[in-house]
Amino acid sequence: MVKLLISVVFLALSILGSGQKPITEAPWRIHTLFSTECQNYFDWQTVGIMHSYRKAQQPGPITRLLSCTEEEKRKYKGMNLAPTFEVPSMSTHPKTGDWYPAINKPAGVLHWLEHSKEAKNVDWVVILDADMIIRGPIIPWEIGVEKGRPVAAYYGYLIGCDNILAELHTKHPELCDKVGGLLAMHIDDLRALAPLWLSKTEEVREDRAHWLTNITGDIYGKGWISEMYGYSFGAAEVGLHHKITEDLMIYPGYIPREGVEPILFHYGLPFRVGNWSFSKLEHHEDDIVYDCGRLFAEPPYPREVMLMETDPNKKRALLLSIECINTLNEGLHFLHAAGGCPKPKWSRYLSFLKSRTFSELTRPKYVTQIVFRNDKAAFHKQLEGKAGKSYPKIHTIFSTECTPYFDWQTIGFVHSFNLSGQPGNVTRLLSCTDEELKQYRGHDLAPTHYVPSMSRHPLTGDWYPAINKPAAVLHWINHAIIDAEFIVILDADMIMKGPITPWEFKAERGRPVSAPYDYLIGCNNVLAKLHTRNPQSCDKVGGVIIMHIEDLRNLALLWLHKTEEVKADKEHYATNVTGDIYGSGWISEMYGYSFAAAELNLRHTINRKIMIYPGYVPEPGASYRVFHYGLEFKVGNWSFDKAKWRDTDMVSKCWARFPDPPDPSTIDTTDENARQRDLLSIECARTLNDALFLHHKKRNCPIAGLVTTPKLEEGSKISSTRKLGKIDETYAERSNSVPRNNSEELTSPIAKEQMLSSFRFWIVALWATSFFCFVALMLAVFSRDVKRKIRGKHHKSRKRSSYSSGVFDSNGIDRHLRSAEISEKL
Repeated sequence: MVKLLISVVFLALSILGSGQKPITEAPWRIHTLFSTECQNYFDWQTVGIMHSYRKAQQPGPITRLLSCTEEEKRKYKGMNLAPTFEVPSMSTHPKTGDWYPAINKPAGVLHWLEHSKEAKNVDWVVILDADMIIRGPIIPWEIGVEKGRPVAAYYGYLIGCDNILAELHTKHPELCDKVGGLLAMHIDDLRALAPLWLSKTEEVREDRAHWLTNITGDIYGKGWISEMYGYSFGAAEVGLHHKITEDLMIYPGYIPREGVEPILFHYGLPFRVGNWSFSKLEHHEDDIVYDCGRLFAEPPYPREVMLMETDPNKKRALLLSIECINTLNEGLHFLHAAGGCPKPKWSRYLSFLKSRTFSELTRPKYVTQIVFRNDKAAFHKQLEGKAGKSYPKIHTIFSTECTPYFDWQTIGFVHSFNLSGQPGNVTRLLSCTDEELKQYRGHDLAPTHYVPSMSRHPLTGDWYPAINKPAAVLHWINHAIIDAEFIVILDADMIMKGPITPWEFKAERGRPVSAPYDYLIGCNNVLAKLHTRNPQSCDKVGGVIIMHIEDLRNLALLWLHKTEEVKADKEHYATNVTGDIYGSGWISEMYGYSFAAAELNLRHTINRKIMIYPGYVPEPGASYRVFHYGLEFKVGNWSFDKAKWRDTDMVSKCWARFPDPPDPSTIDTTDENARQRDLLSIECARTLNDALFLHHKKRNCPIAGLVTTPKLEEGSKISSTRKLGKIDETYAERSNSVPRNNSEELTSPIAKEQMLSSFRFWIVALWATSFFCFVALMLAVFSRDVKRKIRGKHHKSRKRSSYSSGVFDSNGIDRHLRSAEISEKL
């Protein structure tokens, strides 16, 4: 009864404090929808979105579509957390028995349209996810929504819109838009779309033959994002073509475009500010809504954030991240207060949440500018903001092999690609022998083009894995369908910091752009004279290459041949000729590229501000787009050298990570150049570890303290990743040799928990054994004069005690064996 009163009070305050206007006051009627289930996980998200709905002064009513079974409903405590429309649960499909909770979203929307009276009095609908925080009013006609032209956020990882998946599931694949998250449309469009949204979701969910990551972009490869494809294919079927934008919604941790004020947070991915971090997955079973006074861990304060970062754009991203969690905590605090919880003790954090400063920081935000993109056009376009100028399509490629070494690099690369805002698609060129492919486990780490390995040259027998790069590019050019005008070629051991586009760096046909490789001294001596007819055209470049597709078609075969030619020229391997510190022809592939380009008289625009090696001092004002961590780098006593992790299992071993770099606040500030150098080094290392962290979460690695791991693999995974971006984006590996001083970094939380449990067990076993020994001793002392028969019985009793100790010992050994088995499996 008390909980019911609490909920009623909170709902009353929600309605009174919402700033909600009668629908007749607006020129058109707006209704906001979001979908949830009867779980604690969705309850705290509901508190967050409802509180932000009121703060943002979103016009019109809001309705929670609550999908529950009858059994769940009987136990459910949060019925009054929001205005609610109850929907029959389809988590377990009534016909197929398939367990897929994400289908409740389209099923809930359709049920609302068919059975709600409110749905008959609406002009425009805004559909959000529960894991969102509204920053400002989302008014459809102000953000460009038209009848027949919904506005939506861009979900670039829905690659099935561009391949066989769309061809199989819609008659109009050309209209398939990669959208999701924020959906705003006319009610008539939603009525036409909703039935197909549900049926197409069912259709894609049943198409198990096409669940692979390289077809769907689904990081799990298990059809978890079928609902998103159901929406896109359903919209294509009814002819809805979206206005797509990346400016209205942002993931905390992402950097917003300059001059853009996002009006929606989507905290579907983990994010970090300094040493503080938040991941919704860690709160899957959290009953924080019903635990008086408890909030999520407080993030750093704005003043502290201002000192963490000098780059204004990154600083702004950090401030947005703390705003998201602070708004969520403020909603929980208000809920607890309205529900009659005891007044919490004073704290600096609560004082901040109640302060005028926080109130000012979280005033409603309004749309400043919106750039729409048409993802299905022949060229990448920005329809607003650049006077209608069109941009060419881009494709990014990088080369790897079937080894653990390249797998963790792939995870870092793909993660950073997704964060960078790089336009277009990315492809990993994976070079493997047939035998390697049979054993390889990392197929789903990235969209992949498979290439026969040339590590062992098929004619000469020469062992030179670097030749796989030009060989793979040539194979891709000749076998892949490529619709991009410009190709960006990078290396696997790179972390992208921002977009690399031909229009920004002035790449043109006949004039590629690259980074300087000044150590290629062979361009200035006998080496170039021997291996190209145009030594004067030899450019000392590499690392990053932006090239027109036709130039690459002309170059690719020459690149491979010149690499073979230089590698065979052992007479000129000397360091003073090649600049190769090993003097073993190891950089023949780099010369192969430069000499091939010289043969075609392809002269490069050399840009020194596009790429930096961590550990190098940055040039003032440079906005580097790529970290190339090919060399060892240090910050104080901490260091990172990729070569030391060549055989280490960073991918398939749960929670494996590199040693954490120092906190930015601890580095020396007396030398500004050294400070900027160290900040970049820390950023590179942290990005690698963030990528690994996300990878292990997506693999559903066990989380310490969770007893019901099997349940987490099913329900938690779907609920928490229902609207996840492609992020990330990577898995798999093998190996064993770990540097001894790094072993602690590679210990998973679950393994630590198991070791701790085993230690406690042995303490208990030792205590029990001591107790039995003491009892046996006392019995012996007091029974010296008893008859032999009784002594015999006593001997049996002691024997039984001994057996009891043996049970403890064998159980302890068994637990150790089980722990060892689990560790091996992980």
